[in-house]
Amino acid sequence: MSKFWSPLAQSLEPYVPGEQPKDKKYVKLNTNENPYPPSPKAMAAMQAHVNSDLRLYPDPTCADLVQAAADFYGVSPKQTFVGNGSDEILALAFMAFFDPAKPVMFPDITYSFYKVYAKLCGLTPKLITLDEQFKLPIDLFAGNQSGIILPNPNAPTAELLPLSAIRTILEQNRDQVVVIDEAYIDFGGESAVSLINEYDNLLVIQTLSKSRALAGLRVGTAYGSEQLIEGLDRVKNSFNSYTLDRLALAGAIAAYEDRSYLETTVQKVVMTREWTKEQLIALGFTMTDSQANFLFITHERVPAEQIFLQLREKGVLVRYFKQPRIDNYLRVTIGTDEEMQVLVDGIREIVSK
Repeated sequence: MSKFWSPLAQSLEPYVPGEQPKDKKYVKLNTNENPYPPSPKAMAAMQAHVNSDLRLYPDPTCADLVQAAADFYGVSPKQTFVGNGSDEILALAFMAFFDPAKPVMFPDITYSFYKVYAKLCGLTPKLITLDEQFKLPIDLFAGNQSGIILPNPNAPTAELLPLSAIRTILEQNRDQVVVIDEAYIDFGGESAVSLINEYDNLLVIQTLSKSRALAGLRVGTAYGSEQLIEGLDRVKNSFNSYTLDRLALAGAIAAYEDRSYLETTVQKVVMTREWTKEQLIALGFTMTDSQANFLFITHERVPAEQIFLQLREKGVLVRYFKQPRIDNYLRVTIGTDEEMQVLVDGIREIVSK
């Protein structure tokens, strides 16, 4: 701890991302990246923008990308926001909509960055305990709080809430902002963007990192009422006016326009996910009903940490969370068919001993 750190910096426990080791080549199933490349149209668009215009600042309003993202869902550009990855937009939302005088509500088992953002913004978390099957008790998402945030599907549990449940939460909290983090929605769910005209307290945040295979580009979007989008803009323009560079803008626009590539890639991931489920169940695993690009699994006999460590020795990375209630579970990203076969073969050797 440095003597130069502020009291806030000293108090923080930063988010820890999945490891990115460089000691050897791994089958990398630990960070929920897409196993397939980005849209060829997105790649071509970025390559076309590697020119002398890079000496100029990008459009601070990101108007063309905002239009493309709005067109994808048939909403207004005034209901659409873009940022440097969904993580940045989440941070802006914590600053824009949650009051330190009241707690912010989210699940006890969820994306661990939420606790970090809450601490950074001087907010007190109010954690809602998932049930024994890791289901979300939606009736508990009400009360005296400054707002709600939850992923759908949830991470790391992969469970999906139907739109009817989202609607119930919105109805219970008409005077508070409800943020739905849809990083994985394209792999099995129906987006809550369809509800933004009905609920002015709904903010939906998405990313191009997962289904569109652009994790290295850092582009996120948000959809909500004009009032909520204006709130995000106020915070963003008090922090960083130029959040997206020229290459990111070009690639993201092309990715939104290439709907057929998105659909094809998502379907490949879903088919591999369902095949992997069957193989792991046959090997003695149980798991949640994943509607994401990852599985949340536990074995009937072999501890999760042992599987995690032995897979790593075999050159396969999965995610292990040494946390209460989930310390006997693994989160496994869906890779290519070949990568998942390597995973299954490695696990078969481990659990058959």
